[in-house]
Amino acid sequence: MVETSREDRLDRLLKKARSLSSVPGVYLMKDAQGTVVYVGKARTLPDRVSSYFVPSADLGFKKQPLLDVVEDFDVIECEGEWEALLTESRLIKDLRPAPKFNARLKDGKSFPYLVITQNEDYPRVFVTRNPSGAGDETLTRLLKSAKVYGPFTNVGALREAVQLLQRAFKFRTCSIDIVAGDPRNKFFRPCLLAAIDQCTAPCAERIGVEAYGADVQRFARFISSKRSAMLRELRSEMDAASGLMQYERAAALRDQIRSIEKLDERAQVAEGWQPETEIAALDPAKGCAALQKVLGLERGVRCIEGIDIAHLQGGQTVGSKVCFVDGRPFKEEYRRYKIRSVANDDYASIREVVSRRYRDAGAGQELFPDVIMIDGGLGQLHAAEEALAQLEIQPPMVISLAKKEELIYVRARSEPIRLARTNAALRLVQSVRDEAHRFAQSYHHLLRKKEMLE
Repeated sequence: MVETSREDRLDRLLKKARSLSSVPGVYLMKDAQGTVVYVGKARTLPDRVSSYFVPSADLGFKKQPLLDVVEDFDVIECEGEWEALLTESRLIKDLRPAPKFNARLKDGKSFPYLVITQNEDYPRVFVTRNPSGAGDETLTRLLKSAKVYGPFTNVGALREAVQLLQRAFKFRTCSIDIVAGDPRNKFFRPCLLAAIDQCTAPCAERIGVEAYGADVQRFARFISSKRSAMLRELRSEMDAASGLMQYERAAALRDQIRSIEKLDERAQVAEGWQPETEIAALDPAKGCAALQKVLGLERGVRCIEGIDIAHLQGGQTVGSKVCFVDGRPFKEEYRRYKIRSVANDDYASIREVVSRRYRDAGAGQELFPDVIMIDGGLGQLHAAEEALAQLEIQPPMVISLAKKEELIYVRARSEPIRLARTNAALRLVQSVRDEAHRFAQSYHHLLRKKEMLE
């Protein structure tokens, strides 16, 4: 049936929205060309999505024009509101839909993380939005070997939970550098947290290193595991306070319980929700210097571009190009390529992406990156070389990184380079490779996951 009016289109979308499963998730509004123009999250998908298409909908002056361009939508079901929030943020950063509809696209804030230091005599606990320590030497030092939890979705609840849990585990949250055995410690006056019994005052050495360390380890296990015992105790106190009609006390305990429960509303660093902040756990300068040495380049390595191919959604093939500058992701230069020439042929797809990406550089109209990295082995490298051979100007360095054995294949070298897993150069190119792979799959992978669940 052919739609004849705007009302018919909105009625079709409304019926589709009302048929969605009543679960949290993310919705992606698309125009007639299939381009995503808006990304949003929902506590309950049918309620939120259908609210756009009811005849009386008033979306405000910013979003109302959205109804003139939306032809269809996709949804991604999530485990909870916390996953919907993380997924929405990730997709907005990756898909970069129209800024006039997605105001949050301009928000560069990252989610908070909880850190427990490990390289101090008396470990400290703190919250940060910069889990890689980028641009902060002191933070980088503290994060070395630290336990990092997150990202969390609610910084207010996280800070409140840390403050509450400090009463039980009495860890320090101050920024003082404390060295065990320093003679100045015995003259140091602790802060008020010691006076109210929320800190064991390691700054004045009122507790030994081993005893303090045991407290912190118990706190770390609490964060990593179920918190049922403490929650049962708090609920019991809340019920008792309510029974005595101490309603203010009961309400305070209720809020504390909710804050602790919100500690479960988080993802793991390894899941790569925020590569902009998480990916540079290594020293970027050290990685670039090491890569220059390994590849034997005369000039320093500043710009690296990584290329990957992914087969997604029933054979649809896409390519990705990511860019790292000075060892860190540079999102403005990320690109996706929909493969036009072939389907499910990695080598031909690499040739197409390389040809399209470096056509202008090969004609002298822009500069090549210092290093081009192809995800794959020797065959993928040869495919890229075949495309580059058609250009008048050649790039300074082309490599590929094979999975599993993590061998680096270099243009014009007969043998691959094998580096130690801890080598800074290898860790840098692994970061580029992993980010190219993630970026190629992020949107379509989530949609494929949704289809598999259905």
